[in-house]
Amino acid sequence: MIELLAPAGDFEKLTKVIQYGADAVYLGLHQFNLRAAGGNFNLQDQLPQAVELAHQNKVKVYLTLNSLARDHEFADLETLIKHLPVTGIDAVIVSDPGVLQTVRKFAPELDIHISTQSSVMNSQTAKFWYDQGVTRIILARELSLEDIKTMRQQIPEDLELEAFIHGAMCMSYSGRCILSDYFNARSGNRGACTQPCRWNYQTDSLILKEKGHPDKPIILEQDQHGSYLLSSSDLCMIEYIPQLVKAGITSFKIEGRTKSAFYASVVVKTYRQALDAYLADPDNYQADPAWLEALEQTVHRHFDTGFFFQDTSKPLAEQESKIHAEKTMYKQAKVIAEVRDNLENNYLVLEQKNKIERGAIVELIRPNQDKIDLQLNELFDINRQPIDSTPHARMLFLIPYENAEEVPQGSYLKQVLS
Repeated sequence: MIELLAPAGDFEKLTKVIQYGADAVYLGLHQFNLRAAGGNFNLQDQLPQAVELAHQNKVKVYLTLNSLARDHEFADLETLIKHLPVTGIDAVIVSDPGVLQTVRKFAPELDIHISTQSSVMNSQTAKFWYDQGVTRIILARELSLEDIKTMRQQIPEDLELEAFIHGAMCMSYSGRCILSDYFNARSGNRGACTQPCRWNYQTDSLILKEKGHPDKPIILEQDQHGSYLLSSSDLCMIEYIPQLVKAGITSFKIEGRTKSAFYASVVVKTYRQALDAYLADPDNYQADPAWLEALEQTVHRHFDTGFFFQDTSKPLAEQESKIHAEKTMYKQAKVIAEVRDNLENNYLVLEQKNKIERGAIVELIRPNQDKIDLQLNELFDINRQPIDSTPHARMLFLIPYENAEEVPQGSYLKQVLS
């Protein structure tokens, strides 16, 4: 089985990615995970509720304990880990060997996944972690498909391989970076990265030359937006699902615990459609242009295939740059509203996310169904009075829609930007 693994930064995203087709989710607590700004869950009630909701929908839950711990934190860590088995989680994700040993000591029944932060690059390292009780390797992002295929052939059959297949990539090696700590005293290795690699630096067209290599200048240029010399491209592998499967990857991971619920919903839905199409007819898989169009309309940087198709035996200087230098983001669409209910099967009740004018052309995005194009010739407030626009944040409004009860709550209205 190929698993579609989705980010669940908070309860809203958890609910959405389950609704839109995830097989498993990964999420974090307020401590010991690398997305301190992701919303996250508390241990006492939110995590058990999240697990219950996921398991009711046959979705697995993996808890991130992947920050690097310090000695004074282990007392709290031990208390937390002792409580984890009763929450019902399916596995923990760790990168610190000390954390791994603590999990094995105080919650030996839990499956352990080794984080991409541990930079597993070869079969010998994979087998080392297997001997420590790890059941899954989350692969270093710097591996090619050939590297992964070679590893798969040399490791135990029951050791699973997971890889990121869509979303933001870090400019540092498997996420180990000190820029955020340097600028803001907030460590990316402690879950508090402020993403200074995405900032616009003023370069004034400088040229850096290393004394011993004058023939390899680094030219720092900027456009009207600034310079983004450190900002990496975004990963998108939807066209290459057969290659990922043949390399031996069994869990396809989507990045995005700090992204919007709309982003997570659209990306999960799109990869769900693609993966189902592949599983139905592996030999004739072709990426539907509509899937790429849907992904292009989310907020993203230039799409790239990461290191998957690079010859990683060559020096980095001979490989294609992964820097996204033009501007920070592309945005081809915006979410207008979310479906909250229906009235008498004739109206959709929507919650405003962005202002929309009467007459606008939008798309209705539904879980597990094709999109529908609509023109909003009529808008009404919650009292069914005609309105020309939806100017108030999170206001409820109505649009007429035949068979409204067939549109699930959690569906979206999206407007493609000109």
